[in-house]
Amino acid sequence: MSGELSRNINIKEPRWDQGTFMGRARHFFMVTDPRNVLLSSETLDEAKVIVEDYRAGIVKPGLTEDELWRAKYIYDSAFHPDTGEKMLVIGRMSAQVPMNMSITGCMLTFYRTTPAVVFWQWVNQSFNAIVNYTNRSGDAPITVNQLGAAYVSATTGAVVTALGLKSLAMRLPPIVSRFVPFAAVAAANCINIPFMRQRELKYGIPVTDENGNRLGESASAAKQAIVQVVVSRIGMAVPAMAIPPVIMNALEKRAFMKRFPILNAPVQVGLVGLCLVFATPLCCALFPQKSSMSVSGLEADLQERIRQTSPHTTTVYFNKEIFNPLSNRLCVSAMSAVSSAASSC
Repeated sequence: MSGELSRNINIKEPRWDQGTFMGRARHFFMVTDPRNVLLSSETLDEAKVIVEDYRAGIVKPGLTEDELWRAKYIYDSAFHPDTGEKMLVIGRMSAQVPMNMSITGCMLTFYRTTPAVVFWQWVNQSFNAIVNYTNRSGDAPITVNQLGAAYVSATTGAVVTALGLKSLAMRLPPIVSRFVPFAAVAAANCINIPFMRQRELKYGIPVTDENGNRLGESASAAKQAIVQVVVSRIGMAVPAMAIPPVIMNALEKRAFMKRFPILNAPVQVGLVGLCLVFATPLCCALFPQKSSMSVSGLEADLQERIRQTSPHTTTVYFNKEIFNPLSNRLCVSAMSAVSSAASSC
């Protein structure tokens, strides 16, 4: 055993402490690394073998801890956590930054005409639907009807908001019009996320004590979880949709941009991408995956049940993203929100 890698490394959990913002940020920088989308099928399959062998107690000779964690994050970036199947490329976490920067950049560039607004809102929500389908939970799968209803409602909300604000912004300074996509994004997130998680709002999500013992289901905890996710997703959209418009408004007055207007779209896409590379993991890290709330904030009947079964418990814990706790799908949802945020979010 001398010189071999320890078999006691818990690769079911993130590598870094998720109780701190920096630990969560480091985790999500790895999860959203866009370079993973360029990895070959052979590299992905090799990572899968390393991870599955390690889980089975088989350690590849010469394997280091850093290599094991690298393989783990590559594996998580491409394979579905429940089924183990390789996911559709554009639905993977590693594809979210390049996909979202393209959609958001075009949304911020082509915002002046009504057909362009409608088209890019539709493209954005279609992409979100693909992401949601690709990352659907194996334990509580999203039905086609749920996806379709969320798709239609989010697209309608985004388009109506965008067109309404676009009409109002015509009477205001030109710079104001550039922020219409952001408002549409925020509106779509506020519609799409609660709609996708309406079952949780109705029946609640599991809450536990500090030792992980299940105490019941709470709709109040579900509401808090959804609010945190909405805040994270809208926050993700702020840098990508607020900073580039200001910069582009200044650049378009420059002689070289007037001379080469074709540069508008690529420059805007590049600026959005730069913002998303940092905003995505940092906003995913805003709230711990394992959130908490006071027992006094729960429903009356659940409070009474907890007092009887666990009288010393004053705080309960729950996963804020039920789709798949501590998996890439936490961020995938958030990334699909960025796209929603960018065009709708």
